[in-house]
Amino acid sequence: MSGSASGGPASVVVEADGGSRGNPGPAAYGAVLKDAVTGAVLAEDGTPIGTATNNVAEYSGLIAGLKLAAEFAPGARIEVRMDSKLVVEQMSGRWQVKHPAMKPLAQEARALAPAGTTYTWVPREQNKHADRLANEAMDGLRNGVTVAGGDDSLVAEVESVRTEAPARGWSDAGASTTLVLLRHGVTPHTVEKRFSGGLASANPSLSEDGRAQVLAAAQWLSPLKDRIGAIVTSPVRRTRESAEIAAGVLGTQVIEEHAFAEMEFGEWDGLTFAEVGERYPAELERWLGSLEEPPPGGESFRAVEKRVLDGLDRLLERYHGEMVLVVSHVTPIKTLVARALEADLGAVYRMELAPASISVVTFFDDGEKGATRGSTRGSMRLFNALPPARDPIATVSTW
Repeated sequence: MSGSASGGPASVVVEADGGSRGNPGPAAYGAVLKDAVTGAVLAEDGTPIGTATNNVAEYSGLIAGLKLAAEFAPGARIEVRMDSKLVVEQMSGRWQVKHPAMKPLAQEARALAPAGTTYTWVPREQNKHADRLANEAMDGLRNGVTVAGGDDSLVAEVESVRTEAPARGWSDAGASTTLVLLRHGVTPHTVEKRFSGGLASANPSLSEDGRAQVLAAAQWLSPLKDRIGAIVTSPVRRTRESAEIAAGVLGTQVIEEHAFAEMEFGEWDGLTFAEVGERYPAELERWLGSLEEPPPGGESFRAVEKRVLDGLDRLLERYHGEMVLVVSHVTPIKTLVARALEADLGAVYRMELAPASISVVTFFDDGEKGATRGSTRGSMRLFNALPPARDPIATVSTW
């Protein structure tokens, strides 16, 4: 039998995790539901739970994963994979649940788990997806369930701005400016994990895979073609090529904006991380985790932030009340997302962005043309989304 009674997969894998910053402290969980045969992601959940312990967060992730299975794969056989030895052993019946706070959570999980559910301990390295969702939730980058598939899911998410803005006390949707942020597709440097900067870089072209990725993303955006007023692109070769592919699908004018070029990596451009570590060990150590330290001959994150947010001001002025497709790179896109969330720039270190992925941010203002970032309120609509045919896990090797 190839499928469940509901027509879905016959067997699924639930990957779950949870964590707290402090024990107890601010906590969240992450859960992923996958087709056990194909590995395709069916649904994800990353949700903050307030102040809790690590163990409570881990059990909460398990419960969330079992709920995903019940909703999106009813009748399927379930294997749960977690890096929590405690939860796996307790749910397998080999260890007793002694802590009072754990008992109701274990009971809820057992009630949700169909007969035959199995539990497997995996090393933390093999549970990165669920861990990432939990950390994104703790960072305020996500909250709730995301469902894979559905060609209209992107349109529905963007269109929800119209109905949610007044309900949240924001201005009329006519005074909202929405940026659909598209990262360029892969290049040879992306695949080889080489530093690849902006206009002063070696400037590699898109590979064939990269062109196919961007085309798929543009086709996913095509239902929005009548609403996208312009395509604004970084002038770097790989983004310009990506923008031209998108323009061919959307029939929209391409305009260059230098502010959205990638960070300049100076002397590191074209090198792998390992090569930089060998040749520039002291400089790399100072750069890692720093917002102020530039690579030799390059830019710091703070310098990039200034020019990106200056470019945002120009976009909010020129395209006030419109929707714009912005084709850019990892660092500028993360910077714009951090601004929409009013998060510290350090949040860029806690975001993952796949090639040719789509993120959506909206800025609301008082309706007066000429608003700048200082007078707007941001909202993240979507982050790191891929067309339904692409599995996010399959692209992890090119991040």
